Amino acid sequence: MLRVALFVRLEAKAGKENDVAKFLETGLALANQEATTPLWFALRFGPSSFGVFDAFADESGRQAHLNGPIAQALMAKAAELFAKPPAIEPIDVLGTKLP
Repeated sequence: MLRVALFVRLEAKAGKENDVAKFLETGLALANQEATTPLWFALRFGPSSFGVFDAFADESGRQAHLNGPIAQALMAKAAELFAKPPAIEPIDVLGTKLP
């Protein structure tokens, strides 16, 4: 069961919207390599507003993700792509329905 998650809000710099979308699309390959990240979504809320939602079985999985290649890539590109620093929110999962 998925018990903990992360929700990350991202606001693209003007003119960087397509770059952010492409960057997030490439994150899927990295997420697929993380054994402790069973659920990962890259999201677009509007023209310049993006997000990432991922969920984990436990806190150690969440911490592994926060210290892993996706988080490192995100922080390395933050100044170039985002209007403000990524807002990373740890959340608890209260229930899930998966296929």
